[in-house]
Amino acid sequence: MAIAIRETLEVDAPIDRVWDFVNDPRRVVTCMPGAGLDEVLDERTFLGTVKVKVGAITASYKGRVEFTEVDAQARTMQIVAEGRETGGGTAKGTLSIRLNSLAEGSTEFVTEASVNLTGRVMQVGRGMIQGVSHQLFKQFAASAKELLEAPVEAGAVEAAVAEQKPIRVLPLLFRTLWDAVVRFFRRIFGRSAD
Repeated sequence: MAIAIRETLEVDAPIDRVWDFVNDPRRVVTCMPGAGLDEVLDERTFLGTVKVKVGAITASYKGRVEFTEVDAQARTMQIVAEGRETGGGTAKGTLSIRLNSLAEGSTEFVTEASVNLTGRVMQVGRGMIQGVSHQLFKQFAASAKELLEAPVEAGAVEAAVAEQKPIRVLPLLFRTLWDAVVRFFRRIFGRSAD
């Protein structure tokens, strides 16, 4: 099943600093829930893992990420990733990143992804996966903003990598359901107010 995701983040940091960040998977992975960097094959190809926990079950994906297009002048890049779950599922996708300079030295970080998933994770359905993806992006965004907007002490990146934990999907599912309920009631009360 193919899933399309588009997210935008504004960071109070100059575009050069954000560009350096997105080009350094060692730093990016510290902001991604459940992700770990296992090996750097070359400056554009990386091996890693993503752990997802649903209740008592933990699924682990091992995969490869490649920066296929990097345009430093335009501040854009395209990333292709594919992984295999130990239980047989797969994840394949592309991610496009575009950075834009904003007023007062801040940066807009725009991501567009297309992901094709198979396996156990698809049992929760497309809408739920998109909702969970949004919650994961919010967690990534909060971590990236914290990292980019404040100085990082030496050794902090290595410590964060060492603390890799699986993504806990159940709280994300509850948050996604709660957001859907809130939107539903807003629509109902919005209509009755007309």
